[in-house]
Amino acid sequence: MLLLVAGHETTANMIALGTWTLLRHPEQLEALRADPALIGNAVEELLRYLSIIQFGAQRAALEDVTLDGTPIRAGQTLVISIPAADRDAARFPDPDALNLARDAAGHLGFGHGVHQCLGQQLARIEMRVAYAALLRRFPDLRMAVPDEEVPLRTDMAIYGVHSLPVAF
Repeated sequence: MLLLVAGHETTANMIALGTWTLLRHPEQLEALRADPALIGNAVEELLRYLSIIQFGAQRAALEDVTLDGTPIRAGQTLVISIPAADRDAARFPDPDALNLARDAAGHLGFGHGVHQCLGQQLARIEMRVAYAALLRRFPDLRMAVPDEEVPLRTDMAIYGVHSLPVAF
C-alpha cells in the first residue's frame, strides 16, 4: 500500500509540476517537441530542477567533524536539502537554468545509495510516457491562467501544484 500511495502521489505531482515548468520555459518545450528523443534527458532534468521532495534522510554524526567550515558534533542530526544539492554549481553548470539537453545524472530526486526510491524506474517510465503523450496529443497546450494564479503545494511534504488550469 505504501508503494502505491507514495508512487502515485509523487509521480502525479511531478507530472503536473513538470508540465507547468515546461509551459513556463517555451524554448525548452519547443526543443522537446522538435526532438522527442530528448524525453529521457527531460525527465532527469525536470527531476533535478524541481526536487519535489525537499529533504533527504536524516543522519547523525558518528564523530566530531567540520564540514565546509562548520563544526558538527558527534550525535548532531544532519538533514540534506535536496534542492540545494541538485542546484550545486560544482556538480551542475548553470544549475538554476532548465536545460533539457543537460546530463542530469546524479541528481538526488530519487535519493542516493541504499536509500534510493524503490519505484524510481517505474516513475521514470510513467513520466516519459505521460510527457510524450501530453505533448503529442495536445500540441497547443498552454496555461489558462497567469503563472501567479497557479496554486502551489508549498505547505505539504511533496512539492507540486494543487491544480494546473490549462487550455488547448
